[in-house]
Amino acid sequence: MRDFALAPPTTTPMTGGLADSIFETADLRPTLPVLARRSHPTSEVWEEVTAVELRDEVVDVAKGLVACGILPGNRVAIMACTRYEWSVLSYALWAVGAEVVPIYPTASRDQIEWILRDSACVAMVVEDEQAIMTVGSVCTGLPLLRHVWQLDAGALDQLTERGAFIPLATVDSLRRIVMPDSTAVVAYTSGTSGHPLGCALTHRGLASPCDTLLAGWGHTAAPPGEQPSVLAFLPFSHVYGLMIQGLCLRGGILMGHQPDISEGALVSALQSFRPTYFYAVPSVFEKIYKNFLRTAQQTGRGALFEKAADTARDFAAACERQRLGEGPGPAFDLRLQHALFERTVYRKLRTALGGRARRATSGGSPLNRELSLFYEGIGIYVHDGYGLTETCGGITMQPLGRERSGTVGKALPGTDIRVADDGEILVHGPSVFQGYVNNEAATRAALRGGWLATGDIGRLDPEGYLTITGRKKDIIITSSGKSVAPAPLEQRLRMHPLVHQAVVVGDNRPCVGALITLDPEFLAHWRGALALPSDTPSRDAREENALREEIARAVAAANSAVSRSESIRVFRVLPEPFALSNGLLTPSMKLRRDAIVEHYAFEIDAMYQARSRSFRRTAPDETAGWEESDNVFR
Repeated sequence: MRDFALAPPTTTPMTGGLADSIFETADLRPTLPVLARRSHPTSEVWEEVTAVELRDEVVDVAKGLVACGILPGNRVAIMACTRYEWSVLSYALWAVGAEVVPIYPTASRDQIEWILRDSACVAMVVEDEQAIMTVGSVCTGLPLLRHVWQLDAGALDQLTERGAFIPLATVDSLRRIVMPDSTAVVAYTSGTSGHPLGCALTHRGLASPCDTLLAGWGHTAAPPGEQPSVLAFLPFSHVYGLMIQGLCLRGGILMGHQPDISEGALVSALQSFRPTYFYAVPSVFEKIYKNFLRTAQQTGRGALFEKAADTARDFAAACERQRLGEGPGPAFDLRLQHALFERTVYRKLRTALGGRARRATSGGSPLNRELSLFYEGIGIYVHDGYGLTETCGGITMQPLGRERSGTVGKALPGTDIRVADDGEILVHGPSVFQGYVNNEAATRAALRGGWLATGDIGRLDPEGYLTITGRKKDIIITSSGKSVAPAPLEQRLRMHPLVHQAVVVGDNRPCVGALITLDPEFLAHWRGALALPSDTPSRDAREENALREEIARAVAAANSAVSRSESIRVFRVLPEPFALSNGLLTPSMKLRRDAIVEHYAFEIDAMYQARSRSFRRTAPDETAGWEESDNVFR
């Protein structure tokens, strides 16, 4: 195996736990602003919290935890959105040697009960009265659970008051016995079927990717002389959110908390906080792009925006070829056109993200290359990151000056990545987890001779750039034996502004099909812009025909990137989205594919039957008769 990892940056060996960084920063740079919060969710004023103020609050809460009997090794669950108290509580728990068990605020009653029982939590922190009632309904089966604290009822103040008599030396003593390889977090994978598994993550494991990224790339988070800043809105219940928190508090990056991730609230927070670096998931980048397009169309500038977007992608692709030594860079006319759009379009688009960010990271699932090139072309390079709960977050990064969109970069220093014969990605390094709690069989299956079998499939190019092509268990095998990775098709489908979600199906079917949901906001805009007489009896039918043709174009565009045998031949548009409420999304907003296929079994059968051909049984090519994409609406 060739080593494709990036050149190792210099990092200081870790000697203690995650909480140490709070105390070290307070000692070295006491007045450095490290967190920012608002007195009201809609306020445009952010109050900065210095390193010494954060340390003192963490100590006060830690003393309260000690007074309540929280001991080293005890597990305490936090079920809350991304808010200031989450950061204080997690570091207070780590300061006394306790282990954090994050739970999604959207978790169901059964999921909460399973996680609390499986992890043997002795205490829990929730947000509001509703969560209190949910936890109360399962408490009888949880004899170890001794405390439930409610943030909206002043939990931090109560803990501070409770621990007023505990000496500071007690917290210091507990903090100093925490070792790097002690468990810091038990993070439950959301799972697409069955009970979630608890990943035991160490202090060293969680710190390792943060320290490596800060050492090698930290200077890119803000212009020289400026303190970098990040608006944290991704859930701390997910390892991606925890990594962002770790990067900020270990690297002196000002972090603001944004609990409300609705579109309006997030846009408002970005414009008032004005981060220098942006972290999100692909669906957020897709939504922002579609909002840009919809706004332009509503103001009669849709054609201008599309031209600007094409220019941005062409410019970024030319720049990429140049930095990789594969081309001369943008031609004069392209540079001229790009400069024109910089003054008239791109600057305004960046303002929507606060105006200061020049780099960003996308994680959680693969980012479409065309979308990445668009953002780079408007002046915000988006690095598509890769990592798992089992790897404590990101394990790859783009080499500076040799970034390649469409890939997730190269392995971080100290981390080795290889691809097995069946395409599965294997990982070895300091951030790989300890194992699954209470499940040795699952641990043995995942860890093979020290290598983590990720369950993801991908490929390494000759220079070591890793491309993720999907999940091993998601591979579709048609009745003719063709293997199809659904993720690339789904990515391309979602790039159409009308498409909200897409699930590719086709196991044991004659061809590949797709279930599609529509973006309600863009659909309303599209209907309003449709030039049809409003008073004709046939308007509804004509509108449906137009919508059918538009979705068929989206399918054709997705198919243009794959071979004929991999292309979508049938599809169905569903009347409602896949959501947490109907059990078709995980708490981390991933598709529950098995549940979706089961839920829509009737629709899938009807989709294929509508296009079946009597000669299909005897045709040499089993896909004969499926030449055109179906356009069945439910």
